[in-house]
Amino acid sequence: MVLQQKIKREIFREYDIRGNVAEGELTPEIIEKIAFAYGQFLQEKQITRSVLGYDNRPCSESFAEAAAKGLSSAGMMVFQIGLTTTPAAYFSQYLLRCPGAMMITASHNPSDWSGLKLAKGYSATLEPEDVQHIYALLNHDGSGIVAPGVIKEVNTREAYLDEIIKRTRVKPNHNEPLRVVVDCGNGGTGLFAWELFQRLGYQVFQLNCDPDMSYPHYFPNPSLAEARKRLREMVIHPYIKGDIGLSFDGDGDRLGVIDGNGNDIWSDKVLMLLSKEILAKYRGGKVVFDVKCTNALPEYISQLGGKPMMWKTGHSYIKAKLHEEKAVLAGERSGHIFYGKEEYFGFDDGLFAGAKLLAILQKEGKSITELLAEMPQYVTSPEIKVRCGDSEKYEVMKKITAEMVNRFGAEAVCTINGARVTLEQGWGLVRASSNLPELVLIFEGNTKDGMCEIKEIFREVLSRYPQVSSNWENE
Repeated sequence: MVLQQKIKREIFREYDIRGNVAEGELTPEIIEKIAFAYGQFLQEKQITRSVLGYDNRPCSESFAEAAAKGLSSAGMMVFQIGLTTTPAAYFSQYLLRCPGAMMITASHNPSDWSGLKLAKGYSATLEPEDVQHIYALLNHDGSGIVAPGVIKEVNTREAYLDEIIKRTRVKPNHNEPLRVVVDCGNGGTGLFAWELFQRLGYQVFQLNCDPDMSYPHYFPNPSLAEARKRLREMVIHPYIKGDIGLSFDGDGDRLGVIDGNGNDIWSDKVLMLLSKEILAKYRGGKVVFDVKCTNALPEYISQLGGKPMMWKTGHSYIKAKLHEEKAVLAGERSGHIFYGKEEYFGFDDGLFAGAKLLAILQKEGKSITELLAEMPQYVTSPEIKVRCGDSEKYEVMKKITAEMVNRFGAEAVCTINGARVTLEQGWGLVRASSNLPELVLIFEGNTKDGMCEIKEIFREVLSRYPQVSSNWENE
């Protein structure tokens, strides 16, 4: 096909493809061309079958139609599973024996964005060199393709729900069923969440579980303070008195948690609870986590006899490390949680992680607050966003990292991903977002005052870079 629009290289990001639809960075024509290139990428790996799903954005259905054309033109057998979640698409790969998968989503990016999450095998998504290879294939005409493929519509929803229920159902006990508030932010996860937790035997209260492309309340993102505020209000409502609140992002691969008192429970703390259970089964197992996680997590994993492993932020990076190290569990503070193949399939699934967490609470007969009180504690900030252009953020980060190393010493600065600076009072992190034109910051202290001291050090450093906004969002 002859492309009339220029495809920006910048939308080919670290481990997926994301662009602003409102600014014309992605259109059906561009999606079809990228899908054709992705089909060629799969053919190079002798892969001829691919799942195709999409999230709940206004552009998603038309993009899916274009993607199906592009994939089939590249000779692929395409299984269209419709409006779904990213984990359900990954599960469908196993169900339908498809090493390829394309999910049309920009995950937690705002509603005027879209993108593509792409697989290169079972529980394996693209890494940076793969993304750039697909960009290079945009110039190939596919002359080696023998014949167009076939497009087939398939419903995998029931099989996906049945799989999670089979793996997470708890035997009835003397404890009353947990009262669970579920917030899907009007995203596609609403097609699954209420039914899943209801069938698992919990008392479920719905919040924004009806898919709505206009997102009338807020965009589905468990990290957003606005979304957590509404979930908090419902959990602590005197007519509900929820034991826990669970929230999910637009494509269902991230989990957010609010305790029964309305407090934020970030996913690094959820990982502590999940680690306790799984390391009792797989003693000495490895647990992978990203640079944004609390120091309490590796401390607790070590106490349990496990092996903590810090790694780069990014679902593809963490997933690859999980498989490379044959870890039993992995996760990111942002809410991506991965169970190894001993317990699941080795991909991130917000619904599965949520179901596992509820099963633990139901069996223990204690609240999440009570269980966490038995574990190490620090004072941690929310995930703070600071605007910085896509074309500038990585160069800025190089300079900031060099300045931190020069100021505090190489032994104090972890440079796995950005700059995580460990000081006497705690630590602070600044890194470039992989998906948006911004820097991400997190701070943790032994005390609140200690955390605030570290935050002011970072504010002073960032203030010297005019490319970085002085406005800190979600602070």
